Amino acid sequence: MPAHDVIVVGLGGMGSAAACHLAARGHRVLGLERFGPAHDLGSSHGGSRIIRQSYFEDPSYVPLLLRAYELWEGLARDSGRDVITLTGGVMVGLPESRTVDGSRRSAVQWGLDHEMLDAAELHRRFPTLTPAPDEVALFEAKAGFVRPEQSVTAHLELAARHGADLRYEEPVLRWEPTPGGVRVTTAKGTHTAGHLVICPGAWAPELLADLGVPFVVERQVQYWFAPAGGVAPFTPDRHPIYIWEDAEGTQIYGFPAIDGDDGGAKVAFFRGGEPCDPATIDRTVHDHEVRRMAAQTAPRLPDLAGRFLQAKTCMYTNTADEHFVIAGHPGHGSVTVACGFSGHGFKFATVVGEILADLATAGSTRHPIGLFDPSRLAPAAPASGQG
Repeated sequence: MPAHDVIVVGLGGMGSAAACHLAARGHRVLGLERFGPAHDLGSSHGGSRIIRQSYFEDPSYVPLLLRAYELWEGLARDSGRDVITLTGGVMVGLPESRTVDGSRRSAVQWGLDHEMLDAAELHRRFPTLTPAPDEVALFEAKAGFVRPEQSVTAHLELAARHGADLRYEEPVLRWEPTPGGVRVTTAKGTHTAGHLVICPGAWAPELLADLGVPFVVERQVQYWFAPAGGVAPFTPDRHPIYIWEDAEGTQIYGFPAIDGDDGGAKVAFFRGGEPCDPATIDRTVHDHEVRRMAAQTAPRLPDLAGRFLQAKTCMYTNTADEHFVIAGHPGHGSVTVACGFSGHGFKFATVVGEILADLATAGSTRHPIGLFDPSRLAPAAPASGQG
């Protein structure tokens, strides 16, 4: 008999949630993490991640978001940790931009509360924002931010409370199916279980090479600035989260000053980073990168980049269509995978954990995850026949 019911590989945003849900259901869970708990060497760090419902990426995400919100509230209640704050949010750009039009279409399709603001009204409500005259915004009161480190810690604490065996500094070297389930070999030993859940983050190309999905890992940078004139106009009660797309399609996103005077306000580019390898990523943030970020904010948030405070790198693990991969492994019935979250996945961590627990224990889930089937990304088989 395997030593565990389920092994969860990777205890970042998704893996910590999966371990929590599985352990809460009474399963014997072993969690394996190559670094320490809630570390800053992958993709689940940086103090804040946007959460929103009017989803420009695809309306199909909205039902998952509605459930995620319920689970975020439950996580806050059960853990006693500060994991979610609603500040309101604006999606800004030209009316036909993906950011604005896609958000509006999702809101209309699912009957989500929202308002459309012209440039003058946007600036009147939020004086920190200075849109061009032809720009508009979708305002969503239920948007805000979640805290990645706090969230991962909360899920890990609850998982341990429910009996999960969580092991850190134990990188996985390989895994293989067995007649009774799976065998996982790490730098410290070998473990067996009836089922394996792999949440590898930027290590997907290494741990899921046989999945047939071409992942691209991308270096991203998060920046914090002390606003000119102080943080008062940028506090969460006055300044929203935002995603802002310019006429060339470049998107930036940002947050209020959520940690007071010392923390400043965070902003970043959404996509456009350089391909990287998690083992060799350049974690130095260079002066030209800071200057580019400040220049992008200058016409839109003129007081934001008063003084540069700090920057941190993280990684996006992208699929070709920027949608997730969440499914049973097509070649191994005892393996479930969750990866390729393409820079917009963390807000779904709570519901992804629930989905992974469903798939690992029942082989199916009530949640709509057809969009995330890895077969959509596998290379097409060569045509047969004679040429």
